[in-house]
Amino acid sequence: MARTGLAGAVRVARWADNALGPGRDAATADGKATLSAATADRAAADLGLTPEQIRADWDTARLAGLVEVHGDSARPGWRLRAWDRDDSAVLRGWVALFDAWSLALPEPEAHETAAVAEAVSAMPQVLSFLQLSAGPVPVEQMLDLLQQRVIELRTERCEVSYEPGAEPPVEAAEPTGTPDAPPASLAPLLDWALEALASVGALTCGAGQATLTPLGSWAVWVKLEQICVAAQSPAGNIEQSAEDMLRGCAQMRPNAARAEYRAWLAARTVGSAVSELIDAARGEDALLRGLAFEALRVVGAPAEPDVRAVVDEPTLRPYALLWLAEHDGLDPEDAHEVLTREEATWLWVDTAAAVADHGEAPMLVRHLESAVQPTVPRLLDEVRAVGHPRTVQVLVALAAAHPDPALAKAVRRAAFQVHTGG
Repeated sequence: MARTGLAGAVRVARWADNALGPGRDAATADGKATLSAATADRAAADLGLTPEQIRADWDTARLAGLVEVHGDSARPGWRLRAWDRDDSAVLRGWVALFDAWSLALPEPEAHETAAVAEAVSAMPQVLSFLQLSAGPVPVEQMLDLLQQRVIELRTERCEVSYEPGAEPPVEAAEPTGTPDAPPASLAPLLDWALEALASVGALTCGAGQATLTPLGSWAVWVKLEQICVAAQSPAGNIEQSAEDMLRGCAQMRPNAARAEYRAWLAARTVGSAVSELIDAARGEDALLRGLAFEALRVVGAPAEPDVRAVVDEPTLRPYALLWLAEHDGLDPEDAHEVLTREEATWLWVDTAAAVADHGEAPMLVRHLESAVQPTVPRLLDEVRAVGHPRTVQVLVALAAAHPDPALAKAVRRAAFQVHTGG
């Protein structure tokens, strides 16, 4: 349903990518890559549509994140690049359109901006009622619910405490009506909201009632689930920074940590959450680096552009390559095959640093078994060669933890040689 509903927007976005991309001759016709009148006419001629259809599909493409406009230029969004191979990109594109339903149609005239904002703020409760009803709901019933929600919003906004015996504060004038008497003009605002939601494919209207489409019902359910997940943050890290949240998850079992990641992510926009996680991964704590990429696995496809952008950073490269390999469908147990010998060795040292800082000595000894090198001397030679900044500390900790005196001595010698530059 999402692919069908956004087919026109995808077609126009792909046309723009081909005709208006950097280096294309057609891009110089109007001097910029935005949808000017000349561009709309050119697209209409190429695609066999009217300029009005082109503009409508272009607006949908922008709201769905299929194209991104920056000043006078436009470029394809990541969802367009992932469209054919990633169903989650399609669904997220439609959810973005669903979230922007209030921009799909012009606001009704003769209504103050504040009144329109109240109706938009109250509609999630109406949509939740539609979803829970799982069937047609009369418009009159939705209007009653909308009026009740507007009263609640106004009451919350008017809650101003003052000292007993003092004069109550003068409240700002409401746009129309009062908290106890909702405006009769909500009916046209509800009609506008229902028409806008129908235009994006979230519901159908007819015979004085409205019904969520299966896609609309799914989207509302996802929103409700996100609210529930955020409200049930198991360890209470939902308000913490990414770094503090990851530290709080360090001692959790994998399933519990993933639940905490989901709760933390549900309370933030995807873009800001991904940026925070990557910034945490750039720090000195190797444990947080690994946990940050585990959290990015929970994010999934929307994190791909940001993860791909850090592939050239030496500290993050092995983690990013493994993340991308798994994202592309490679079995996690086989993902290490995408790393070079040097990258795998660097990752071994980084993981050993995390174990040395936060784990126990037996864990560090067991970590030797995960090295790609067949022998300890080979491992030590290659560890010295990769130049990880924590190499000396890791080797010293390993020498102190290993029960074999001969091996511990060899590891200490290697640590001394790295320390002295030998």
